[in-house]
Amino acid sequence: AGSDVWRRHSTHMAKPALPRVLFGTSALGNLFVEPTHDEKKAVVEQVLKAVPTALFDSAGKYGAGLALEELGRCLEELGVEPEQVLISNKLGWKRVPLTTPEPTFEPGAWVNLKNDAVQAISYDGIMECYRQGNALLGKYEARIVSVHDPDEYLGAAADEADLEARRADVLGAYRALAELKAAGKVQSIGVGAKDISVVGFVSDHVQLDWAMFACSVTPFVHGEVWGDT
Repeated sequence: AGSDVWRRHSTHMAKPALPRVLFGTSALGNLFVEPTHDEKKAVVEQVLKAVPTALFDSAGKYGAGLALEELGRCLEELGVEPEQVLISNKLGWKRVPLTTPEPTFEPGAWVNLKNDAVQAISYDGIMECYRQGNALLGKYEARIVSVHDPDEYLGAAADEADLEARRADVLGAYRALAELKAAGKVQSIGVGAKDISVVGFVSDHVQLDWAMFACSVTPFVHGEVWGDT
């Protein structure tokens, strides 16, 4: 019954038009290399010049929030008003203090980070990620939101009981997103996953505005999911 409520909340909200191209921000979080702030700002500036309304896709996992922080800083220094830009934040990882020589998530991928990040996929976790993400963005807010890699979270289940608990966490996370949308705090909610069966699981319970299939293979490889068509 709960999922039906989420569907009603989402169905009554208008779906905004999105730009045809969006721009990723993992490089702003020092993925593999550490660009200077001026180099990052130059890239953001070129994006803003290239399209009428830029859509930046970011995540709390990108550099343990550094990408969100740098994006907000770049936009403000470039004089961009909040209504002139769209920001997507993939929620599910939150910044925490760094207490080890390097971050505990994706070791070796992120360069010279000052913080760590931990996974927080649940109703309360997603709400915390949403608030923290907007705080890192400064004067800007993410209006397009999703749960970050729910397939990886489900795939880490130790057994069937753990899998059921994790599925409940994912649905709780989407209940949080649906409430944010119903309250007018975000424009749209979606899902991104490498495992398309998880996109199907989420869409069976939640009225989504969009889905990102983060697959490195063609849909034909996933015939066992879709069946013979």
